[in-house]
Amino acid sequence: MKLCVLGAGAVGRSVAELAPEYGHTVTALADSSSAVVDPDGVDVETALARKDADEALGGDDPGDALAAEYDVLVEATPTTLGDAEPGFSHLRTALERDRHVVLANKGPVAERYADVRALEADSAGEVYFEATVGGAIPVCATVDDLGAEHVSAVRGVLNGTANFVLSRMAAEGLDYDHVLAEAQDLGVAEADPSFDVEGTDAALKCVILANVLREADCDSLDELRDVEVTLADADVEGIRDIPGSALELAAEDGRTVRLVGEATRDGVSVGPRLVPENGTLSVTGTRNIVEIDHEYAGGLAISGRGAGGEETASAVLADVARLE
Repeated sequence: MKLCVLGAGAVGRSVAELAPEYGHTVTALADSSSAVVDPDGVDVETALARKDADEALGGDDPGDALAAEYDVLVEATPTTLGDAEPGFSHLRTALERDRHVVLANKGPVAERYADVRALEADSAGEVYFEATVGGAIPVCATVDDLGAEHVSAVRGVLNGTANFVLSRMAAEGLDYDHVLAEAQDLGVAEADPSFDVEGTDAALKCVILANVLREADCDSLDELRDVEVTLADADVEGIRDIPGSALELAAEDGRTVRLVGEATRDGVSVGPRLVPENGTLSVTGTRNIVEIDHEYAGGLAISGRGAGGEETASAVLADVARLE
């Protein structure tokens, strides 16, 4: 498959670097200011070396990448909220050209799910978005394979930064500010960690899953529009105000605190929850875990790395394989 990769951050560059190992050719690679386009295959290593040297990826404009020859658009630009732009417009352009779209960008399916499905319905292209939910963890694929109509809830620890902070606070008896500073020094937390520690990232993932569950019950796009969920509908609480003493008290009772998100047909909630210290949800460090409640299979759990360039790229490339 020929790929157009929009976004040259950790995920986009990993997709571009790994694509040949999966039998694909990158014919366009773009960041926000420049692009390199070659119908015979981009020299990814050279383009990324230029970017690392603070130079332009290539001599083309980002719009040239969207207009290039490709089978699949990989949308790996940063997630934006509200109108989900420019990611949504990138997706629309590709679908209007009857190209497939694989999303690593959460915005379009977290904020404009029904709009995405409407564009897909009018196109010969398809949209997949495994990488938007759990990094390397195949959450969407598992829900789809099980039959979303038979899944009542999906919950889990879905943000590695928040989980690192909470598990370090519990293990070492340290306060929030100390552990957050440590996480930033290690590169586990961003300089501005609010997206992670306030629960927004986990909430977006749960919103996407809630839309998948609700869509399974819909017979039309109009019906989907009536029931779709966005971030504004989610009940979200972060971890900033959790004192170390709360974790100490929880430990005395054989429990700990994790930032847990849950998606059901009734809605989305994210917040600190008491969980058994040796239970399924008490993963440590940056690891993520997802529990799926299924009508017939009961409870299933999948754990793995929920972020990272190569990890998330593996999910993107798994989606590309589904389109072959």
